[in-house]
Amino acid sequence: MVDEAANVLPGSFPMVGGDGDYSYAKNSSFQRMIIDAAKEMISESIFDKLDLKSLGFDDTCGTFKLADFGCSVGPNTFIAVQNIIEAVQTKYRADHQDNHQNSSSALEFQVFFNDHYGNDFNTLFQTMPPSRKYFAFGVPGSFHGRLFPKSSLHFANSSSSLNWLSKISKEILDSRSPAWNKGSIICSGLVKGVSEAYSAQFKNDTEAFLNARAHELVPGGLIVFVLFSLPNGVPMIDSNGGKLYGFLGSCLIDMTTKGLIDEEKVDSFNIPLYFPTAEELKAIIERNGCFRIERMDKLPDPPLMRLKPSPESVTSQIRAVFEGVVKEHFGYDLVDKIFNFFTAKFAENFIFGELIKDHNNVNLFVLLKRVIN
Repeated sequence: MVDEAANVLPGSFPMVGGDGDYSYAKNSSFQRMIIDAAKEMISESIFDKLDLKSLGFDDTCGTFKLADFGCSVGPNTFIAVQNIIEAVQTKYRADHQDNHQNSSSALEFQVFFNDHYGNDFNTLFQTMPPSRKYFAFGVPGSFHGRLFPKSSLHFANSSSSLNWLSKISKEILDSRSPAWNKGSIICSGLVKGVSEAYSAQFKNDTEAFLNARAHELVPGGLIVFVLFSLPNGVPMIDSNGGKLYGFLGSCLIDMTTKGLIDEEKVDSFNIPLYFPTAEELKAIIERNGCFRIERMDKLPDPPLMRLKPSPESVTSQIRAVFEGVVKEHFGYDLVDKIFNFFTAKFAENFIFGELIKDHNNVNLFVLLKRVIN
């Protein structure tokens, strides 16, 4: 059921902006590989499931409106948007192949780039492709709430964003609660109370996202999103993402024993990320009732083994994503110390090939269609 309220929730930790050594723009190659892996599925999904005629695109020109939720700063968002536009143009040409006066040039595109208010929109717009064939707009705000008027979007996209929670549940931070996550900074999957608290927050946030998009998408409009998930029975700590984030947690604990960070500060630090199972996500979508699941598939694994990154490059990738969370909790003065410690310990302890062997991550591709009431 759709909630009319604009449920904007707290928690804004955008990726590192600009174009510096630790910027997301320079350290998001893994996220780029996910977008590349999803390109064929997006093309197939649009060709098979997007009914342009029912959306009002018949023999007259019109404006196709799409939004990328959790866009960050680029270039990945520009690639994702271009993949969608090319697929829609191909679909339009196929629908009008008997009418030579109509082609994909009859369509115009309006693209909305969304992320938190703290996102580096300046860099986003400064680095836009100069040859783009769409009208671009920035839409700041949490995608857990309403951002657009009713029935104003034809297509919504989100890549590697929906795993982010709007906040950490208070039970996780309460030393008297069975969900207190002392000794870990992630939902490791090893403590029942912690897993239940993280799962409940993910459920609430995903429902908020779906409720907002249910208002904004036209009937028959599509949502495509890709997120990290886990196979049934595999705890997050046994995934490669979980191993990396858990390793960051072990670095923080080591720093407390050396007197570099206050132990209480570490005990109260939790990364707002959750990896659901496919079944868990499916149940949330079906309970929402506003969308029909058209496709839910595992993406091909990115070619991680060919990367062979150095400890420094691994740190840069992690820092580009988590610097904001770390700085907010520990303060600016400790950011360099924490990530330098991570680099040194990673170099001593990890062989990257061993880290990603049996990695247990599933990059899940999901296609939803707005139910026509």
